This record gives sequence, structure tokens and C-alpha cells, in this order.
Amino acid sequence: MRFRILGPLRIGDGDVTVTAGRDRVVLSMLLLRPNGIVPVEELVDAIWEERPPATARAQVQTCVSRLRRRLDQLGVPPATIVSDPVGYGIRVGPGELDAQVFARYVDTARAAVAAGQLAEAQRQFRAAIALWRGPALSGTASRSVRRGAQALDEKGFTALEECVDVELRLGQAAEILAVLTEALSRNPLRERLRGQVMLALSAVGRQADALAVYREGRRLYAEELGIEPGATLQEIHQRVLAGDLALAGPESRSTAPVRCLPRAISDFTGRQETLARLVKEIEEGRTRVQLIDGMPGSGKTTLAVHLATALSDRYPDAQLFIDLHGHSERGPLSPAAALAALLRQLGVPGDRIPAEADERVALWRSELAHRRAVVVLDNAASAAQVVPLLPSGPGCLTLVTSRRRLTGLDEGRPSSLDLLDPDEGVDLLARVVGPERVAAEPQAAAEVVRRCGRLPLAIRLAGARLAHRPRWRIADLAARLADGRDVLTELVAGDRSVGQAFALSYAQVSPAAQRMFRLLGLYPGAEFDALAAAALADVPLPAAEHLVDELVDAHLVNEPDPGRFRFHDLVREYARLLVASRDSDDGRRVALDALLDHYVDTAWAVSALGEPAASRVGVEFPEPRRPDLVEAGLAAGEGWFETNRSSLVAAVHLAEQAGLPRQCWQLARATWHFWFAGGHLDELIETHSAGLRAAERLGDLAASATMRNYLSSAYYRLGRFPETIDLMETALRDRQRLGDDQGAATIHRNLAAAHATDRRFGPAMRHFDAATPLLWETGQLGGLVATLNNKAVALLAWGRYEEAQRVTRLQLALAREVGELRLIPHAIGHLGAVRARLGDHEGALRRLHLALRLKRRSGNRLGEAEVLNDIGAVERALGQPESAAARHREAFVLVTEMGDPIAALACRNLLGLALLAQGDVASALDLHRRVLVDATRLNSRYERARALDGIARCLRDSDPAGARSHWTRALALFREVEAPERHEVERFLAERD
Repeated sequence: MRFRILGPLRIGDGDVTVTAGRDRVVLSMLLLRPNGIVPVEELVDAIWEERPPATARAQVQTCVSRLRRRLDQLGVPPATIVSDPVGYGIRVGPGELDAQVFARYVDTARAAVAAGQLAEAQRQFRAAIALWRGPALSGTASRSVRRGAQALDEKGFTALEECVDVELRLGQAAEILAVLTEALSRNPLRERLRGQVMLALSAVGRQADALAVYREGRRLYAEELGIEPGATLQEIHQRVLAGDLALAGPESRSTAPVRCLPRAISDFTGRQETLARLVKEIEEGRTRVQLIDGMPGSGKTTLAVHLATALSDRYPDAQLFIDLHGHSERGPLSPAAALAALLRQLGVPGDRIPAEADERVALWRSELAHRRAVVVLDNAASAAQVVPLLPSGPGCLTLVTSRRRLTGLDEGRPSSLDLLDPDEGVDLLARVVGPERVAAEPQAAAEVVRRCGRLPLAIRLAGARLAHRPRWRIADLAARLADGRDVLTELVAGDRSVGQAFALSYAQVSPAAQRMFRLLGLYPGAEFDALAAAALADVPLPAAEHLVDELVDAHLVNEPDPGRFRFHDLVREYARLLVASRDSDDGRRVALDALLDHYVDTAWAVSALGEPAASRVGVEFPEPRRPDLVEAGLAAGEGWFETNRSSLVAAVHLAEQAGLPRQCWQLARATWHFWFAGGHLDELIETHSAGLRAAERLGDLAASATMRNYLSSAYYRLGRFPETIDLMETALRDRQRLGDDQGAATIHRNLAAAHATDRRFGPAMRHFDAATPLLWETGQLGGLVATLNNKAVALLAWGRYEEAQRVTRLQLALAREVGELRLIPHAIGHLGAVRARLGDHEGALRRLHLALRLKRRSGNRLGEAEVLNDIGAVERALGQPESAAARHREAFVLVTEMGDPIAALACRNLLGLALLAQGDVASALDLHRRVLVDATRLNSRYERARALDGIARCLRDSDPAGARSHWTRALALFREVEAPERHEVERFLAERD
């Protein structure tokens, strides 16, 4: 044998071992799970337990490397230890691991017992027992290793006890008595072993000694465990007293197989992978208690019955089933009532079933102590209901199904059922209605499955309706399940319905959780967190977390990610029906009002972490309604927006539809910076358009102007300047009507930036000049710095470099004075760009690299892209086209991620010039031609001119006439947009003349 763990860890047939403690723990963990994968996290826990170092994963990798070298030294291929993305495993062939050899001997022995071949069974059991050299993996102190080793030790003791039963039936009591007595002295609390010693002593005529062994056991159980001997041991005691030696042991009692499983449904589908996995885990001995939980209608009972049926050969003595009514109209069965029913299934006469619950537990466990049985405990209400029903015999498997997560059970391997995947759902529908109908309407079948939320019960009920209506097309049912219809009323067949299944689960949670469930039916988004739940129900956050956890445990709510919750589509529909029918109009409105205020307050607070203070001037929001929830939201930082992204959009629409216009426009405004800075322009337009409608409905001029101003920012970013300017001019008129100089100054500044970006520098300078005194007079010094920044950008684009330099230096000085530190990197970048255009390349690069570092540090990705393009242009001028191309590509990635198509055109035009400088004329020409098409589509005259200029540069040697034609068109556009590049194009054309 290559590996031995039934005793101290050994490699090979000698005493070779692994001396390094951590390496020994890792190898032990792998051998406890042969031919499987042990996750790295489990290995870390096994080595360091509660205090792993930061380098734990790397140290585990080092242990594995050392183990491979050690195995190689011993002639074992290092590849025996395999790596996996999850962890590590060890590949062990037949006969290479003593624990596996032991298991095969035991299986063979048990088969021989079942066939009545007792001598062969004894031989196989003894061969298995001979493999043991002491306690499994003795000498390895890791708690995780010890847990696995104890499970092996238990199997060893069980095999010994089964072997003794065989030898007692063979009449070999005298031969094994000494071994038995010694084993009992080492394991005095094992009842089965004590009963075997008593039977052996009685068989050789030593009844008094047998009774003494019983008395000693009774004393030990009372002192150590506080219990009386079990029913089996008491029965043996009575037989010894009565001198009844006709039966050599408890196994000789008649044990006719018991079959009480329900019929497995013939159209079982969609869980084959799960079924195969569970069968494998059980056959490998990983669990004796399998917990199967899931939402109502997910197919838990069906899976459990199929699993028990699949394992029936492995558990031939009994296959039992009981519905514990944990979620039913009749109420949960008491453990005592359940035990009475299970004992009757085993054939125990009613007059033998004790009245006391504790005595029933003892009899139940005694009856199953020596049987190989599978017990299905279906529809459990709680762990407390299940614990008394768990058999203690080593040959038993218990399958527990529940709509709740039975977290209170100390043992048991949980498995939560997910929804069927779409193909499995269609397959199930086909099995119910017939494959021909599904094959004739595959798209409609897929739509029915989708409308059923891929829930097995819903698909079965939908299929049952179709099966009994042969004239219906599947498309007819899909239409009846369409949005806007009462879907749950369609999912009914006979006395079964999806709504009824949900109602039973709903009835089992606390009244407070029921109220929370109903109110969550008002929630507009796909996912929610405990903060939203606390706002809706107006309860403290810890209470909301507890109530949501209760709903999760009842499978009324899912938790796809830690702290993020969602409804199944049909459960959400059920919650909406409940809240509409059981909560008053006022109650629903109060809950919605509180939820929307929570989002407004938290979004406004979180946006302040990144939004410039200057852009928040003139907007007053009320004090937070729930400061505790705002504080919790702030703890997540700006990531709160990304996590709640879809919910925020849905909440804006909900506010509009629910007739809550104040929250509608305020929430839109509070989310603006996240949408704008993150390039989420579709969401910006969607939310601010709704906010503008709400503000106009209120007749609030200030709110309407605010919405127009911030809505225009999206069109500005998209290069849609007519819409941008129209919105802002309307907003400016509203501010002037209100006498709001502060708001008017902001809009002048934004109009100037829009005109400048659209290359209309005259109107831009007029708005800059109008904004400057208003900003100064109203004390908006931060806004004044931003205005100077925008003016410098416009002057640079206009080719007025000396003036741009003067404005930038003023901007830099004022930014330092008023503390607008975020605009300092912009000023440094502008100074670098000015030096580049004036021919000072070295001075330009110093300033541009400093600006790049500062912008990266602040997370300003658009600004970073702008500086990268400027650096690339300088490097191209210095004869470094490869580096320049890399800069422009990096900038293009950034602006594409930010959703700025005009900036993307600029990056591509500059990249084309860098490729041309590298000598790659073909690639440069192709790129400029594609940019020309996109710039025309986006109506960017400046980038269209630059693309034409790039094409001309590519053609000037190979096609002079074509080059001249493209330069002529470029020059017309450059003159139209007042671009400084016109001077260079004029020079090129003059040279051609």
C-alpha cells in the first residue's frame, strides 16, 4: 500500500512518514478525501485554525511543493498531488490507501452477511480489522484532521462490532471473549460492545459476570452521561436474567425489509446533476444526514424520494418516509407523533410503543441500531422537530427536506436547491404536456418556463393546465402569464397552486417578518439590502437584518450575495398581492415615502464624497429622515452607488408613478455625479428626464432648472450640443426669472463649456465673461476656479496659448487659495499642454507626468485620458511613436469605459498619427477612414477634420491628388471650427502648389 492512515500516517510499507508538521497536516487532509479536492481555505483552517497569517495561501502552496518532492524521493510520482483552481487533491488508485481497502473489505463482509455466508463475512471483517495499527492519523494534532480521523475510528469500531455479531452467531463466544473484554475496557461507553460482552459471557455460562458488566455500564452511563442504558442493552439484560440464550445476538432477530417510500414520479427531470452529486457524497461516506432545503415548489420532496430510491440497494433493511407537516394547514407533527408513525412503519406493535417521548426515541434508535436504513424526514419545520428523529445507528442515512435552513442541527450536510436552468425547465414541461407540443412551439415553451420563474412546481402546474386543454397552444398560456396579468391565478391545477405553496411558508414566519415580506412587495428594484428593508418597515437596522434573515431562512427571500437580497419573480408577485390586499393605502404610501427618502438622503450624502462642492451650490435638501441608515450607507463609500445602481433607477420611476414628485427629482439630482463621472449616460438621461417631468408637475422653477442643467450634461458628453444648449438656455431663463444669480452663474459657466466644446469660441467667451463676475459676487469661488479651468481648455483648443497660460496660472493660484485642490492637477496639465504647443517638449513632459500622477491618485479617469493623449503627442514629436501609440491606446480604453464617444474619436485620431510615424501607413489610413465615418455619424466637425487631415498625411506620397483633396476638405472644417491646425494644413497645401 502506498499510503496508510489507519494508525500513524505512513508512506509505503515501512515506517516512512512526513516529519514537517504542516506538511503532515496537508497530506492527512488530502488522504481523508482521496480523489477529491480539498479547498485551500480548509487547508488553511486545518493548519492555523483561528489565526492564519496573511501569507497562509502561499505557505500552503509551499507545503504542497515540499510534499511533492518528498513523494518523489520515495518513488511516488509528484503528480499524485494535483492542483485545482479551488485547492488540492490526491489521486489514489485501488489498493493504494488502507482506508479504501478497509472500506472494500467491510462492504464485502456486509454483502456476505446479507447472503447468509457468515464464515466468509468473518474472514472479510477480520481482514479489514487487521489493517488498523492504532487510532487513525494518531500523532497529528490538527482539529480538522482529528475530526476526519474520528469518523474513520468510528467506522473501525463499527466494523469490529459487526464482526463480533457474526462470530457470536457462529458460536465463537469463547474464542473472542478476551478480545471483546479488552476492547470494552478501552471503549467503556459503547453500548453495542457492552451488550456483545454480556452475550459472550452468557454463552459460556458466566451469567453473573454478564450482569456485573451491565451494572458497571449502568453506573458509567449515569455518572458520565446522565442517562440510563438504551433499550437494546436493557433487553439483553432481561434476557440474561431470564436465561434466554436461544438468540446469540440482536442481529438474529427477524428484520424483513421495510419499504415505505412514496412512488417516485416518472417525469423527474432537471436534478440529475444534483442527484448524482448527492449519491456520490453519500456513498463516499461524507454524511449520514443530508439536509435539502429550498423555496416552496423547488422539488425538495421529489429529489429526496429519488435519492432514497437510488440508494435503496445500499440501505436494504428499511426505506422509511414521513411528512412532518412543517409547512401545511394541519400544523407540524410533534416528534413523539412522528416517532409513533415511524415505529409502526418498522412493524413495532402499538402496544410496544412507549407513551413517553424519551422512551420512543430510545426504542426508535434501538430498532435502527443494527439496520441499514434510509429515512426521509420530509417537510420539516425546525431543527428541534428533527433532532429526536435522527437514527444513531452507523448504517443509517437520514434525508431531511425543509423550506427553512435548519441551521440549528449540529450534524448534517446542507444542500439548497436552486431553480431549474432554462433547458431543464423546458424538458420538464415537455414531460408533462408531451414532447410533440413543445417541439412545435419551442419559443413559447421557453417563454412559459421563464414566466414560471423556472420553479418546478409552477412549471408542473402550467403543464397540467396545458395537458388538460389540448386545444390550447403553448403560446396561449404564455400570453395569459404575460406581465400585467395575475400570474398566480393561472398557476393552479386542481387543489394545488403556487400561491398556496407560498402562503404556507408565509404563515410560518413571525408577524413582524410577515409585515416586512408584504412591504418588500412595494420595492421597485431587483435586489435590495437591509437598509432599504429598514426604511420600508420603519424599524431599526438590526431588527430589519433579523427579519430579512428570517425570510431568507424560510426561502421566501434569496441572498445571492452577502447582504444583497432578492425575490423570486413569483414570490414577488405574491408579496405584491398581499400588500395590496392587507395593507391600507395610507400604510403603503407611508412605506414608499420612507423608502424614497432613504434613497434621496443616502445618495446625496454618498455623492458628497466625490462630487465637487461647487456643483452642489444652490441645491438644498432636508435633513436625513433616518441618519442611522445614511451612516450605514456611507460606510460603503461610493461603492454604494454601484451596488444599488438598478434600484436607484427603479426608485426614480417609482416616485414618478406613485405621485411623489419631490423625491423623484431630488433622487435624480442626488445620483447625478455617479452617473456622470461613471459614464452611465443612459441612466442619467432616464432618471433626469423623469425628474424634469416631476419638477414641472410641481410647478417648481428652481427644481426644473436644476433638472435641465444636469440633464444637459449627458447630452454634452454625447456631443449632442443643440439639445445641450437648448436645455441650458431654458434653465438660464428660469434662474433669471427667479433672480437667482448664483444659479445663473453656474449655467453661464456650463453654457460656455458647451459652446467651447462645440468649437463656437465667440459665444463661449461671452458666457465665460458673464459667469465670472456673478461667481465672484455670489461667493462661488470654487465655481470660479472651475470656470477658469474651462476657459483655459477653450483657449487651448482655440490656439490662444499665451492667453491660456495666463488664465491657467490665475486658476492655479486661486485654487490653492480657496482650497479647490481637485482642480490643481487640471491646471498643471493645461500648463504642460501649453508648453507642448509652444515647442517646449521637455518642460511639457515634466508638467504632464506630474498631472498624470495626480489625476490617477484622485481617480479622475477622463482627465487621465486627456493627459495621456497630450503626453503621446509630445512623444511623437520627439520621435518616440511606439510609446506615443501606447499612450493613445490606454487613453482610448479609459474614455470607452467612461462612455465618451467624442473623446474616443480624439484618441483614435491621435493613434492614427502615431501609427503613421511608426511607418505603418496601412493601419493608420484604415483607422482614420473609420474615424471619419464615426465622426460624421456623431456630427463632430473637429474630429472629422482631424480624420481628413490624417488620411491626407497617409496619402501624400502614394496619392498626392487624393491627399490634396482631403486636406482641402479638412481646411474648410478647421476654419469653420476655428482650429489652430488650419495653419499647418494651409502650409501643406502651399507646399503642394
